[in-house]
Amino acid sequence: MTAPQGRGIAVSQPDPGPFRILHVSTGNVCRSPITERLTRHALTVRLGDRLSGGLLVESAGTWGHEGAPMEANAETVLADFGADASGFKGRELLDDHVIRADLVLTATRDHRAQVISMGHSAGLRTFTLKEFTRLVRAIDPATLPDAVDDGVEERARALVRAAAALRGWLLAPNAEADEVHDPYGAPLTFFRSIGDEINQALEPVVSALTGVSRPG
Repeated sequence: MTAPQGRGIAVSQPDPGPFRILHVSTGNVCRSPITERLTRHALTVRLGDRLSGGLLVESAGTWGHEGAPMEANAETVLADFGADASGFKGRELLDDHVIRADLVLTATRDHRAQVISMGHSAGLRTFTLKEFTRLVRAIDPATLPDAVDDGVEERARALVRAAAALRGWLLAPNAEADEVHDPYGAPLTFFRSIGDEINQALEPVVSALTGVSRPG
Protein backbone atom coordinates (compact mmCIF):
# COMPACT_ATOMS: atom_id res chain seq x y z
CA MET A 1 0.00 0.00 0.00
CA THR A 2 1.09 3.55 -0.64
CA ALA A 3 1.10 5.84 2.36
CA PRO A 4 -1.24 8.83 2.02
CA GLN A 5 0.47 12.01 0.88
CA GLY A 6 1.67 14.17 3.72
CA ARG A 7 1.04 11.63 6.50
CA GLY A 8 3.81 9.79 8.26
CA ILE A 9 6.39 10.97 5.74
CA ALA A 10 9.13 13.45 6.52
CA VAL A 11 9.43 15.76 3.54
CA SER A 12 12.88 17.25 3.28
CA GLN A 13 13.09 20.85 2.20
CA PRO A 14 15.67 21.75 -0.45
CA ASP A 15 18.73 23.48 0.95
CA PRO A 16 18.54 27.10 -0.25
CA GLY A 17 22.32 27.30 -0.08
CA PRO A 18 24.40 30.26 1.05
CA PHE A 19 22.97 33.73 1.40
CA ARG A 20 24.34 35.93 -1.40
CA ILE A 21 24.93 39.65 -0.96
CA LEU A 22 25.53 41.67 -4.13
CA HIS A 23 26.97 45.19 -3.96
CA VAL A 24 26.34 47.35 -7.02
CA SER A 25 27.85 50.64 -8.21
CA THR A 26 28.70 52.02 -11.65
CA GLY A 27 32.15 50.86 -12.76
CA ASN A 28 32.77 48.23 -10.06
CA VAL A 29 36.21 49.69 -9.44
CA CYS A 30 35.59 52.07 -6.49
CA ARG A 31 32.48 51.97 -4.29
CA SER A 32 31.24 48.41 -4.75
CA PRO A 33 34.71 46.81 -4.39
CA ILE A 34 35.26 48.78 -1.18
CA THR A 35 31.84 47.73 0.11
CA GLU A 36 32.32 44.10 -0.93
CA ARG A 37 35.68 43.70 0.75
CA LEU A 38 34.72 45.65 3.90
CA THR A 39 31.66 43.41 4.24
CA ARG A 40 33.75 40.26 3.87
CA HIS A 41 36.25 41.57 6.40
CA ALA A 42 33.57 42.46 8.94
CA LEU A 43 31.86 39.08 8.57
CA THR A 44 35.12 37.22 9.12
CA VAL A 45 35.95 39.31 12.19
CA ARG A 46 32.57 38.48 13.73
CA LEU A 47 32.05 34.89 12.62
CA GLY A 48 35.43 33.50 11.60
CA ASP A 49 36.16 31.87 8.27
CA ARG A 50 33.96 28.82 8.85
CA LEU A 51 30.67 30.49 9.78
CA SER A 52 31.07 33.48 7.48
CA GLY A 53 31.09 31.03 4.54
CA GLY A 54 27.31 30.90 4.74
CA LEU A 55 27.21 34.51 3.55
CA LEU A 56 28.74 35.05 0.12
CA VAL A 57 29.61 38.64 -0.81
CA GLU A 58 30.09 39.78 -4.40
CA SER A 59 29.91 42.99 -6.44
CA ALA A 60 29.27 44.22 -9.96
CA GLY A 61 28.79 47.47 -11.86
CA THR A 62 25.95 48.73 -14.04
CA TRP A 63 28.69 49.89 -16.42
CA GLY A 64 31.22 47.48 -14.98
CA HIS A 65 34.79 47.38 -16.27
CA GLU A 66 34.95 43.62 -16.84
CA GLY A 67 38.19 42.17 -15.51
CA ALA A 68 39.58 45.52 -14.35
CA PRO A 69 41.38 45.91 -11.02
CA MET A 70 39.92 48.21 -8.43
CA GLU A 71 41.25 51.75 -8.26
CA ALA A 72 44.55 52.11 -6.38
CA ASN A 73 42.96 54.56 -3.93
CA ALA A 74 40.25 51.99 -3.20
CA GLU A 75 42.95 49.45 -2.34
CA THR A 76 44.54 51.98 0.01
CA VAL A 77 41.21 52.56 1.74
CA LEU A 78 40.77 48.83 2.27
CA ALA A 79 44.26 48.58 3.70
CA ASP A 80 43.35 51.33 6.18
CA PHE A 81 40.64 49.03 7.56
CA GLY A 82 42.76 45.88 7.43
CA ALA A 83 40.63 44.42 4.63
CA ASP A 84 41.99 42.31 1.77
CA ALA A 85 41.96 43.83 -1.73
CA SER A 86 43.83 41.00 -3.45
CA GLY A 87 42.47 39.12 -6.45
CA PHE A 88 39.68 41.54 -7.26
CA LYS A 89 38.39 41.77 -10.84
CA GLY A 90 35.62 44.08 -11.96
CA ARG A 91 32.38 42.66 -13.34
CA GLU A 92 29.55 43.99 -15.45
CA LEU A 93 26.17 43.47 -13.79
CA LEU A 94 24.36 40.54 -15.43
CA ASP A 95 20.91 39.05 -15.02
CA ASP A 96 22.40 35.98 -13.36
CA HIS A 97 23.97 38.09 -10.62
CA VAL A 98 20.58 39.57 -9.73
CA ILE A 99 18.76 36.24 -9.99
CA ARG A 100 21.14 34.54 -7.54
CA ALA A 101 21.36 37.42 -5.04
CA ASP A 102 19.36 37.26 -1.81
CA LEU A 103 20.20 40.88 -1.01
CA VAL A 104 21.30 43.61 -3.44
CA LEU A 105 22.81 46.75 -1.90
CA THR A 106 23.47 49.64 -4.27
CA ALA A 107 25.50 52.83 -3.95
CA THR A 108 22.70 55.11 -5.16
CA ARG A 109 18.99 55.24 -5.87
CA ASP A 110 19.74 55.22 -9.63
CA HIS A 111 21.62 51.95 -9.25
CA ARG A 112 18.72 50.54 -7.26
CA ALA A 113 16.29 51.52 -10.02
CA GLN A 114 18.51 49.92 -12.66
CA VAL A 115 18.66 46.64 -10.74
CA ILE A 116 14.91 46.57 -10.20
CA SER A 117 14.30 47.37 -13.88
CA MET A 118 16.09 44.13 -14.77
CA GLY A 119 13.15 42.22 -13.32
CA HIS A 120 13.63 38.86 -11.60
CA SER A 121 11.40 39.98 -8.69
CA ALA A 122 14.33 42.02 -7.39
CA GLY A 123 12.28 44.83 -5.84
CA LEU A 124 11.82 43.28 -2.40
CA ARG A 125 15.52 42.45 -2.00
CA THR A 126 17.15 45.52 -3.51
CA PHE A 127 18.00 48.58 -1.42
CA THR A 128 20.58 51.31 -1.40
CA LEU A 129 23.18 50.58 1.27
CA LYS A 130 22.18 53.54 3.40
CA GLU A 131 18.48 52.78 2.98
CA PHE A 132 19.05 49.23 4.23
CA THR A 133 21.06 50.57 7.17
CA ARG A 134 18.18 52.88 8.14
CA LEU A 135 15.65 50.05 7.98
CA VAL A 136 17.88 47.59 9.84
CA ARG A 137 18.28 50.02 12.73
CA ALA A 138 14.48 49.90 13.22
CA ILE A 139 14.32 46.10 13.44
CA ASP A 140 14.39 44.45 16.86
CA PRO A 141 17.15 41.81 16.61
CA ALA A 142 15.24 39.65 19.10
CA THR A 143 12.60 39.08 16.41
CA LEU A 144 15.13 37.46 14.05
CA PRO A 145 16.18 33.79 14.00
CA ASP A 146 19.22 32.97 16.06
CA ALA A 147 22.34 32.76 13.89
CA VAL A 148 23.72 29.80 15.87
CA ASP A 149 20.56 27.75 16.36
CA ASP A 150 18.83 28.50 13.05
CA GLY A 151 21.79 29.40 10.88
CA VAL A 152 23.18 32.72 9.77
CA GLU A 153 21.59 32.24 6.33
CA GLU A 154 18.07 31.98 7.77
CA ARG A 155 18.68 35.00 9.96
CA ALA A 156 19.83 37.00 6.94
CA ARG A 157 16.78 36.04 4.89
CA ALA A 158 14.47 37.04 7.74
CA LEU A 159 16.28 40.38 8.03
CA VAL A 160 15.67 41.17 4.35
CA ARG A 161 11.97 40.32 4.67
CA ALA A 162 11.65 42.55 7.74
CA ALA A 163 13.44 45.43 6.02
CA ALA A 164 11.24 45.15 2.93
CA ALA A 165 8.14 45.31 5.14
CA LEU A 166 9.35 48.55 6.73
CA ARG A 167 10.38 50.33 3.54
CA GLY A 168 7.17 52.32 3.06
CA TRP A 169 7.17 53.46 6.69
CA LEU A 170 10.71 54.75 7.13
CA LEU A 171 11.41 57.19 4.34
CA ALA A 172 14.68 59.01 3.78
CA PRO A 173 14.78 62.46 5.40
CA ASN A 174 16.10 64.00 2.17
CA ALA A 175 17.19 63.05 -1.34
CA GLU A 176 20.86 62.74 -0.42
CA ALA A 177 20.41 60.50 2.61
CA ASP A 178 20.52 57.25 0.64
CA GLU A 179 23.42 58.16 -1.68
CA VAL A 180 27.09 57.13 -1.61
CA HIS A 181 28.85 59.49 -4.02
CA ASP A 182 31.35 58.32 -6.61
CA PRO A 183 35.00 58.99 -5.71
CA TYR A 184 36.30 57.94 -9.14
CA GLY A 185 39.15 60.26 -10.14
CA ALA A 186 39.11 62.03 -6.76
CA PRO A 187 42.10 62.36 -4.42
CA LEU A 188 42.80 59.85 -1.68
CA THR A 189 41.29 62.08 1.00
CA PHE A 190 37.89 61.87 -0.69
CA PHE A 191 38.24 58.11 -1.15
CA ARG A 192 38.94 57.82 2.56
CA SER A 193 35.85 59.87 3.43
CA ILE A 194 33.75 57.56 1.23
CA GLY A 195 35.37 54.53 2.85
CA ASP A 196 34.45 55.85 6.30
CA GLU A 197 30.90 56.50 5.10
CA ILE A 198 30.56 52.96 3.74
CA ASN A 199 32.10 51.40 6.83
CA GLN A 200 29.72 53.27 9.14
CA ALA A 201 26.73 52.19 7.05
CA LEU A 202 27.88 48.56 7.05
CA GLU A 203 28.44 48.22 10.80
CA PRO A 204 24.76 47.90 11.86
CA VAL A 205 24.01 45.78 8.79
CA VAL A 206 26.71 43.22 9.55
CA SER A 207 25.76 43.19 13.23
CA ALA A 208 22.13 42.49 12.33
CA LEU A 209 23.06 39.82 9.78
CA THR A 210 25.28 37.91 12.19
CA GLY A 211 23.79 38.70 15.57
CA VAL A 212 27.33 39.63 16.69
CA SER A 213 28.31 43.19 17.57
CA ARG A 214 31.57 44.69 16.40
CA PRO A 215 34.36 43.69 18.79
CA GLY A 216 35.34 46.47 21.14
